Amino acid sequence: MEKSENSSKLFRYLALLIAAFVWGTAFVAQSEGSAYVKPFTFTASRAFLGAIVLVPVILIMDGIKKKKHPELPKPTVKYKKTLLIGGFICGIVMVFASNLQQFGVMYSTVGKSGFITTLYIVLVPIFSLFLKRKSHWIIWISVAIAVIGLYFISFSGGFDKISVGDLFLIACAFCFTVHILVVDHFANLVDAVKLSCIQFVTLGVFSAIIALIFEWKYFSWDNMLRCWLPILYAGVGSCGIAFTLQSVGQKGTNPTIASLLMSLESVFSLLGGIVMLHETMTWREGLGCGLMFIAVVLTQMQDFLQTRKNVKKVNKEQKNAE
Repeated sequence: MEKSENSSKLFRYLALLIAAFVWGTAFVAQSEGSAYVKPFTFTASRAFLGAIVLVPVILIMDGIKKKKHPELPKPTVKYKKTLLIGGFICGIVMVFASNLQQFGVMYSTVGKSGFITTLYIVLVPIFSLFLKRKSHWIIWISVAIAVIGLYFISFSGGFDKISVGDLFLIACAFCFTVHILVVDHFANLVDAVKLSCIQFVTLGVFSAIIALIFEWKYFSWDNMLRCWLPILYAGVGSCGIAFTLQSVGQKGTNPTIASLLMSLESVFSLLGGIVMLHETMTWREGLGCGLMFIAVVLTQMQDFLQTRKNVKKVNKEQKNAE
């Protein structure tokens, strides 16, 4: 039983790590796409594409599930209602988070965008306190180290040097914090893939409406064709795959640990910017990356310490029983 639980936990962590990689490299696609397409148009395009990709996945998964478990009852009205409400709420939060991020990428480098976005690693445990969720002391040490790393990577000129793009990205981080907590709630109640699909439909519809109001005069099919690859990667990879992996990975995972694992997107975004866009990395940024990596590794110590504590407790109970 314990081995099965450990395998399941490892799978969830791996899912979150892959999601972080896809998100990190997707910053490159977002940066390249912003040169041709306005933010809301780009977000709407990638969201609809992500939703379309998930439809066959849902049909295949439902078919397999019915074949293996034909005796399973049909979803109740309450379940369907929870799924729709959850997907809608997640989607609304994403409207703010994704579009703020896209505006931020326009005025910042790929590496910096990734690291400022990961401010949610600090905000998630703080917000969780209001939900009466406590974290292990080592998590708070990890958060502190990550904050220092974030400072080195993002604020090389001091806090008085924050640009407009930085402000967009900081606001985006607050929105992603809410998104992580909302997903954490609904992913444990409904199907994660269906939740993601409804989320992206909601994101696409609202972003498209805003684009039609404010960006219609800038729209060009020629520009859309020029950035088809960034939209494809951001849609299929970042939306269709990564956010679904987030929903799957967060199911049963402490939201603070999940946020720290997903914060590795900042490292991947920095590396992606260096490799694909030839952005440079200073010693401060390198130090920041190292500190972020150490913070994420330390989060895994929570399980080790908890297991050790449980073993000591069992041994003590057995000794007292004797």
